[in-house]
Amino acid sequence: MVYDLEQENKEILARYKALIGHTYRTLDEEDNKLIRKAFDVALDAHKDQRRKTGEPYIYHPIEVAQIVANEIGLGATSIACALLHDVIEDSEYTYEDLGKIFGAKVADIVQGLTKISIMNHQNISVQSENYRKLLLTLSEDFRVILIKIADRLHNMRTLDSMRPDKQRKIASETVYIYAPFAHRLGLYNIKSELEDLSLKYNNPEIYDEISQKLSAAQEEREQYVEQFKEQVSRRLKDEGLNFTIKGRAKAISSIYRKMLKQNVSFEEVYDNYAIRIIYKSDFKNEKFIAWKIYSIVTDLYKSNPSRMRDWISQPRSTGYESLHLTALGPDSRWVEVQIRSERMDEIAEKGVAAHYKYKEGYQKNTDDRNFEQWVAQIRDVLENQQSLSTSELLDNIKLNLYSKEVFVFTPQGEIRLLPAGSTALDFAFDIHTDLGMKCLGAKVNNKLMPISYVLKNGDQVDILSSNNQKPKADWLEFVVTSKAKSKIKAFLNSTKQSVIDEGKEILRRKLRHMKLNFNDDEINKLQKYFGLKTSQELFLQVQSGDIDSAALKKYLESKNLFGNILQKLRKPGTKKEVQISEPVTDADMIVFGKDEEKMNYSFAKCCTVIPGDKIFGFITIGEGIRVHNENCPNAVNLRANYDYRVMPAKWVNSERFTNRVRIELEGLDRIGMISDITKVITNNLNIDMKSMSIESNDGIFLGTITLEVRNRDQLNETFKQLRSVENITKVRRV
Repeated sequence: MVYDLEQENKEILARYKALIGHTYRTLDEEDNKLIRKAFDVALDAHKDQRRKTGEPYIYHPIEVAQIVANEIGLGATSIACALLHDVIEDSEYTYEDLGKIFGAKVADIVQGLTKISIMNHQNISVQSENYRKLLLTLSEDFRVILIKIADRLHNMRTLDSMRPDKQRKIASETVYIYAPFAHRLGLYNIKSELEDLSLKYNNPEIYDEISQKLSAAQEEREQYVEQFKEQVSRRLKDEGLNFTIKGRAKAISSIYRKMLKQNVSFEEVYDNYAIRIIYKSDFKNEKFIAWKIYSIVTDLYKSNPSRMRDWISQPRSTGYESLHLTALGPDSRWVEVQIRSERMDEIAEKGVAAHYKYKEGYQKNTDDRNFEQWVAQIRDVLENQQSLSTSELLDNIKLNLYSKEVFVFTPQGEIRLLPAGSTALDFAFDIHTDLGMKCLGAKVNNKLMPISYVLKNGDQVDILSSNNQKPKADWLEFVVTSKAKSKIKAFLNSTKQSVIDEGKEILRRKLRHMKLNFNDDEINKLQKYFGLKTSQELFLQVQSGDIDSAALKKYLESKNLFGNILQKLRKPGTKKEVQISEPVTDADMIVFGKDEEKMNYSFAKCCTVIPGDKIFGFITIGEGIRVHNENCPNAVNLRANYDYRVMPAKWVNSERFTNRVRIELEGLDRIGMISDITKVITNNLNIDMKSMSIESNDGIFLGTITLEVRNRDQLNETFKQLRSVENITKVRRV
């Protein structure tokens, strides 16, 4: 392909000028020099490289820097690092080179952004190791994660040029890790865009359906906002307030979550757009004016008290401040109203970047103690990270990224923010690790409560402790914070090893008494016999007495019996043994990989699959290929963490196939309803109905039916006919 290099150079320069001209922070001469130097180095490093679209590669770092500069709102150091973020990974420039040109801080951040690209072990997920590195660098300088989010956002915006399987892999990684971090860092617009783009590639049919319905309703929505503005503006102006009112549609992914959570259609999501009132105020009068506007809106329109959210009196741990209410607006339609000052709106738009002003030497103000506390908790988890797998490490940290919060008081009256669902034990660990380790119980509002007590807003908590108390395994069943989980697991792991060693010695003695060798082969056979995954589980059960001498004796008897059977099956004079294998699913219905190979497989138990469903294969450890539905609840996790074990899969022959599918029905009960449903399924469609559960409460009919279906077309026809049954309002596949 021939490229117009002169035109491309003009475009590169135009994009660079746009970058410098649109920054959230004011840049001085030194800042501009640093950014220009970074641009020149990046331009040299990527001069012969192109993206999959055919565009010059330098477009990508410029666009990432633009997101960092304007949409996230960081300063010159971060903009320079964004321009340089792929230089170490994709060019001959080294960490040492960048250190000489820009200094240690810039070199360290770029090194933190450099992916781990070479692994010696095929069974290790490169992506998992990159996550681990990301978390380690986050606790040192969180500009790394902010630039990484910008990098991922631009990749998601330009994902169309990738293969569908790569699109799904990157989309899964995005919604699994990057969107939660964007949320926790207060980047709500970016978080919503990442989630929407992930849905676009992971579930395009749903994305297109909601997107089209939002577009169709746009004009009506704009008219409604104008009607709302007209009535509210008049009252606000009478009070002498300086304000703007704007409306926006809710994010597509947010609407989809509501549809799933409430089991409703798009049309039944009653607040799929929000109206925002942003007012000018000095810091002193911010809260007063917010409640004044709240009073005016609720005078005009009735509000739903259960939907009121006050994040002004007690801001979220992300720093987010706003009043939210759901009001019955014009034409008696529910609408969410958000009330916030210009300062609050800036924090909501820019998140943590609006709190932290980056300067030379990485100086920042420290007024947001909640954020500092969160970073400190991540450091606590990372201290024990050697004992955790990467997925456990991520789960522990992710646990608190999206959580709603509860605020409680110490005996001295200090407010502590914890994830909703936190217990008294979580609170103890939040105060201090030693207090958590020795926690016996708690006085909550002067009443004695167990450590498993779930905290409520406004509780005053005083922890009771004892030097004789130690963490127990069942504590993990009710703690929810990452700090508590990681500290308890670290303690249990340290004591577990001595128990394992003791069980190992007991088993060694027992096997010697039974005249069996204590070696890897025998241990593997014992594991298989007792249905255990690891030798550690075996040693633990021996130590606890769950596997005693009687159980080992039965193992020996089965071993001798199996040996006799094999002896009879062997041909005289040969040592060849008969291979005994479990029957497998017909291997000619599904093919795998780019070459469409036939392989043995089984169906995953976490989802149901029928011909016509989009599917993929997952290579398990020890259990071969498992086939999953693309909409499987575990699909995002598998693609995000173990994409190297995911295989494309395709139906080729499904004539003999049937599978059980569960469907739910809802409607208004009437006489003859069950008879009509049965008639549709058994008479009209000739489908085998395996089970039926019917419930009727105050005239509302709820049913769950398990059917044996051949393919998706048959299921769709079933849905169509069931929806035509009188009084049935909803039919859905579970």
